[in-house]
Amino acid sequence: MAKKDQWTSKIGFILAAAGSAIGLGAIWKFPYMAGANGGGVFFLLFILFTVLIGAPILLAEFVIGRRAGADAVTSYKILAPNSHWHWIGYLGTVVSFIILSFYSVVGGWILSYLARSMTGSLIGKSQEQYGALFESIIANPKEVLIAQFVFIIMTILVVQGGIQKGIERASRYMMPALFILFIILVIRSLTLEGAMEGVRFLLLPDWSYLNGETVLLALGQAFFALTVGLSVMVTYASYLSKGDSMPRSAISVSGLNIFISLLAGLVIFPAVYALGFKPDEGPGIAFVVLPAVFNEIAFGGIFLTVFLILLLFATLTSAFSILEIGVAALSKGNQKKRMPFTWLIGVLVFIAGIPSALSFGVFDDVLIGGKNFFDFADYITSNFGLPAGALLISVFVSYRLKREDVWNELQSGSSISRSLFNSWIFLLRYIVPIAIVLVFLS
Repeated sequence: MAKKDQWTSKIGFILAAAGSAIGLGAIWKFPYMAGANGGGVFFLLFILFTVLIGAPILLAEFVIGRRAGADAVTSYKILAPNSHWHWIGYLGTVVSFIILSFYSVVGGWILSYLARSMTGSLIGKSQEQYGALFESIIANPKEVLIAQFVFIIMTILVVQGGIQKGIERASRYMMPALFILFIILVIRSLTLEGAMEGVRFLLLPDWSYLNGETVLLALGQAFFALTVGLSVMVTYASYLSKGDSMPRSAISVSGLNIFISLLAGLVIFPAVYALGFKPDEGPGIAFVVLPAVFNEIAFGGIFLTVFLILLLFATLTSAFSILEIGVAALSKGNQKKRMPFTWLIGVLVFIAGIPSALSFGVFDDVLIGGKNFFDFADYITSNFGLPAGALLISVFVSYRLKREDVWNELQSGSSISRSLFNSWIFLLRYIVPIAIVLVFLS
């Protein structure tokens, strides 16, 4: 097998991995999921699931990827030869493909809004007009398909460059810019009169929302936001050197993910409450409520453009990682094959995403289990595909791999104590599987 390139630094890997996690899951999906499920109680469950379930699985994926040094499918074949464990890699690859197919649709929506925002045509409308605009955009087959295609092309152009020249280089610029823009927006949102009501909604749990569905949705959000269960991080970790600390990287990525989700909530909910809107607007909250909110404040057009740029950055960094898992699985580290396979998978993703892109227009009356193509793809991946992959990964590392091999891999580049290691194994072996199964049963 041809030797793969590697991350040039620890910070390069952390930024890329954080970019994978901090995408639509944290900035687009978390606010509308929290808004529809009680705010504070959903956020608390999300934090608990991220710390107790998401982070341990993230570290497990790191262990698999770096120890095997291969793509998501081959890694399991190397670590568990003559077995069926490699189907975890295939599951992750298929689920990643489905996610990117509808993920790219939302990326296209962002591009459509960004183009309008940069020309100033989003300013001066009423909330009803913003709602009508969103519905007209997502129902326009020509616009949504062109925008989705442009987003896919942007993703392909970066991923085809490889780890160092493509993904890492882009993440080094995009992620710091994302944090800076977010801080600016949080400050502006918190200075609005009446903003503290939104802060209380996000941070103070309303226990009346605590039920099985909220727990399941919070668990799915923790998986979706960290992109665990896909073996995406197996692929990313395969480019790590033995001198990098995986536990520290897992803590950094998980912490950044929670922090960005918090910032997203502090951008949206204070502004929404300050201006008299409702937090449960659903998936359109970034496209309907926020433009109306920014329209009511000084320099709102500039702030809206900044937010859309931020959202585009975050969406792209996640798309890079999701596309990379399939590219790595097919190219097997051969850089000459990377470009053609990147284009092949990218084009197939675009084709597969056409039904999702047309779900709110041409195919709006085509339903699967009461859901359109877009919602169905989101539902099965977030609530079944990701948890199933996470369950299998936790079992693989805690039961199939030799404990001393896992210990030695973690010790390379870090100084984790034996007690912490045993606690992590305990979480993987008992807490994670039981929690996932119980949530499924509920």
